[in-house]
Formats: sequence, C-alpha cells, structure tokens
Amino acid sequence: MASNSERSSSSKLDEIVAGARRAGEQRAAGYREQALKIYPWICGRCTREFDRSNVVQLTVHHRDHNHDNNPPDGSNWELLCVYCHDNEHSRQLEHGAHTNPSSTGVTGSPATYKPFADLKARLKDKDKN
Repeated sequence: MASNSERSSSSKLDEIVAGARRAGEQRAAGYREQALKIYPWICGRCTREFDRSNVVQLTVHHRDHNHDNNPPDGSNWELLCVYCHDNEHSRQLEHGAHTNPSSTGVTGSPATYKPFADLKARLKDKDKN
C-alpha cells in the first residue's frame, strides 16, 4: 500500500506533466492556426493538397527544430503532411547519429587491429610452398 507522501509526490508529478502538456498544446494550437492562415494547405515536400476534411494530417514543421521559435511572419515554419514530417525528423535523427559519435552509445578509442596488415607476406609465403 502506498504511503501518503508517495501519493502526494505522484499527484504533484501528474499535475506538472498535465500542466506541461496543456502549455504545449496551447502553444501548438497558436502557431498551427497562424501557419494554416498564412500558407496554402499543401505539403511542402510531397505537394499533397489538403482540404477541411483532411487538414488534421497537415502539421507545422519548425525549420530550425526549435518549437519555441515562432515568428509571427511564419518564416520558421513549413506545412508538411504527417508522413513527410515523420520522415524529416527521422532524417534529422539519423544525421545526428552519424555526425555525433557519442550519440551511438559507443565510447572509447577506435579499433586499431588491422587484419590484412601482413597479407602480402602471407601470400608470398604461400606461393613459396
């Protein structure tokens, strides 16, 4: 059975998480509505067109990947369909993994063993036999 202090800390955490979600939803609703007013309802990548029946599949992508950078002129936004938006973020994650060795979780020095270093000598020895 959970103690009162465990329940109160759990409820405080739930309140914090709920508050953060509400703030994020409000922020997203604000810039999404602005972007939908500024830009035509067309995906910036695949050029799929949207109307009122499927506009929920159109998302706002932040070009600099900073969701707090929301200039009123929309210069940091582009409208992407959910598929292209997922693809864009997947490419960004893959690029980061390739350029940042620490992001792969592998640490330490690079391998120094060279399996073919003496191949030429071995082949010469084999030819002699």
